[in-house]
Amino acid sequence: MYSGPNNYDPGPIPQIPDERRENMQLFLKQFPIVIQSLNIGFLQTLKLFFVTLLGAIPLGLVIALGSMSRVKPLSALTRVIVWIVRGSPLMIQLLIIFYFPGIVLGNPIWGGGESGRFAAASVAFIINYACYFSEIYRGGIQSIPIGQEEAGLVLGMTPAQIFLHVKLSQVIKRIVPPMSNEIITLVKDTSLSRIIALQEIIWAGQAFMKSSRGISGAIWPLFFTGVYYLACNGLLTLLFGWVERKLSYYKV
Repeated sequence: MYSGPNNYDPGPIPQIPDERRENMQLFLKQFPIVIQSLNIGFLQTLKLFFVTLLGAIPLGLVIALGSMSRVKPLSALTRVIVWIVRGSPLMIQLLIIFYFPGIVLGNPIWGGGESGRFAAASVAFIINYACYFSEIYRGGIQSIPIGQEEAGLVLGMTPAQIFLHVKLSQVIKRIVPPMSNEIITLVKDTSLSRIIALQEIIWAGQAFMKSSRGISGAIWPLFFTGVYYLACNGLLTLLFGWVERKLSYYKV
């Protein structure tokens, strides 16, 4: 049976078009430059993220206690502030906090440098997220049955002792899921700080569309910033999942 010639010639090997080869070479040349710039921007993003948490977590508890205060004027004032902050866009709050002192009061307290922009962004984010955290705290505290407080008072415990030794562990268990959701949202919300020209990661990626470090008209760095957010939020999701499992011994 004839099986054909043994020296079969598949024909010419397809060649990569010159334009595609040039694009790949350009990408490989730009990649380390872009990654270096994105890393610097992401460090600024992480810095704003951690500063916000350090300020908003304790401030949120203070606001929650104020909103639950038996002093009616204090409670009413606190609730109005929370309503205003939660009901208005964070971007508007950033613009007001950064520009209001200089334009309206004639006292640009933040200055014009990167450190001033970062300080203004930190204040805006801390106030905004403290108000959101306060509602989570308030919901967690008020979800504890009143009978536990009454039992503590019968045993001679002070309200502070009841909160620290009876309520706190239960509150932490209940607020972890909503707090984790807000914290993951915070990672993404840091991108709003570019509205006052804070050079975070989105700013760094968008700069290559205009002109930055000899690169212009490149949109892929902006898309690549999503990898940083996905990686960061993925780690946070794993962390909070671990925390929830550690607290699962206490069923509520």
